[in-house]
Amino acid sequence: MLFSESYLLYLTPVLLIVAFILIGASVKILREYERAVVFTLGRFQKVKGPGLVLLLPFVQEMVRVDLRIQVIEIPTQDVISHDNVSMKVDAVLYFNVVNPERAVIQVQDYLPATNMLAQTTLRAVLGQHELDEMLSERKKLSTDVQSIIDSQTETWGIKVSNVEIRTVELTENMVRAIAKQAEAERDRRAKIIHAEAEFQASQTLVNAAKILSSVPAAMQLRYLQTLAEIGAEQNSTVVFPMPIDIIKPFLELIDQPGRAAGANGAGRIPLVKDVPLGA
Repeated sequence: MLFSESYLLYLTPVLLIVAFILIGASVKILREYERAVVFTLGRFQKVKGPGLVLLLPFVQEMVRVDLRIQVIEIPTQDVISHDNVSMKVDAVLYFNVVNPERAVIQVQDYLPATNMLAQTTLRAVLGQHELDEMLSERKKLSTDVQSIIDSQTETWGIKVSNVEIRTVELTENMVRAIAKQAEAERDRRAKIIHAEAEFQASQTLVNAAKILSSVPAAMQLRYLQTLAEIGAEQNSTVVFPMPIDIIKPFLELIDQPGRAAGANGAGRIPLVKDVPLGA
């Protein structure tokens, strides 16, 4: 009797420990963003969760999968552009698991697999473009990388939502060359703008001259306006050109009597012959 009581005394803690182990192995609690991929004797059964999940000890096992968006920093990659420019590029990848079954069964470990795929895709895509495109169309290149990675990870049950190219690091010589190119481009634009301004100004002057020449009164008003502007200044001498249209009638009146006399033979001045002074 004493032996049985002592046996039970030692057996009770062991049973309690085994019971806790069995409960821990059979009862699982999943959060809202978690899912359990359950396997029965090594074969896929179903995806469970969230909440309370009951498993058969030693018969069933589960793999916990996080459905939240995860962020991967793509390490700096050495990239050679299409125009043979060496640079260092890094990026950030955003993705989440949309099919827990595929994420566990189709790929051994989806996190490093996605990271390695992102690195190779980034080098391949950027290597097909020139440096100017990488600097000016970074958003478009990020979209291209994201679409390529997403199409390849779809079979893994992973959705790539975004890829952001963070840094494009160039050598010092290339930075100086780009600065010179930008300066030359600014000078070219300045010269073009100056030439266009000169053309517009000359075109406006030509139009104004045509309008003034078509209306004589407008030319006279312009002369008067110029005279008023000059008179407003403190000048001791004002040189004002007389329009030919104003004095033209007077010139015609002076020429008419001379022409009439020449036609009638009168009014001619007789030629005086040279007379010697001593005669």
